[in-house]
Amino acid sequence: MPHHGNDAEHSPSNNEGNEQHKPVIRDNRKVDPETGAARHTQGSAAESNAAAAEGDALSQAEEILNGVEVPAEESVAPGAAAEAAAAELRNDLLRLQAEYVNYRKRVERDRAVAGEMAVIGVLNSLLPVLDDVDAARQHGDLVDGPFAAIAAKLENALKTYGLERIAETGVEFDPTIHEALIQQPGEDIEVDTVSQVLRSGYKSGERVLRAAQVIVAVPA
Repeated sequence: MPHHGNDAEHSPSNNEGNEQHKPVIRDNRKVDPETGAARHTQGSAAESNAAAAEGDALSQAEEILNGVEVPAEESVAPGAAAEAAAAELRNDLLRLQAEYVNYRKRVERDRAVAGEMAVIGVLNSLLPVLDDVDAARQHGDLVDGPFAAIAAKLENALKTYGLERIAETGVEFDPTIHEALIQQPGEDIEVDTVSQVLRSGYKSGERVLRAAQVIVAVPA
């Protein structure tokens, strides 16, 4: 009579099969249900690390370049191949350092230009206010009192940002800073001369923000 062995010995158990097909449950909730604390996913941590690495790339590059010592020619090992390799490495390092220095200069120059343009934009927006101050002063409304003090403080504050008034009379007419509205004959003058300023002009450094509108006396 043939021997029939136990089927369990020759086939995988039901428990093993169930374990292989058992579903895997991942908890992707951003808030821990027990503690209520926020969970930090690997993606957000990776993004934060990438942003920090990118933001610090410039300082890291500067530190690396400053720490690199360019090999001197007398320290090169003997041999034509070694000398050629050392010379090529030295040239590469010098070129990289020069490119980095030029990049830093370009960034600093762009920042300075952006700051200057921002200041000029603010000054241009305040020119109508200064015109009102001039008109009030000419009509005697700013002889004394709190408004006169406020106007003086405003003008002094703008001077600290490089604002200069163009309102001088008796000077030679300059078309780069003056706009002639009226010409009339003058006495005892040899060149065109500003005899009266109708509206003040302004400049910041070498940049003319607005030419002064003037009456010009011309030689008779």
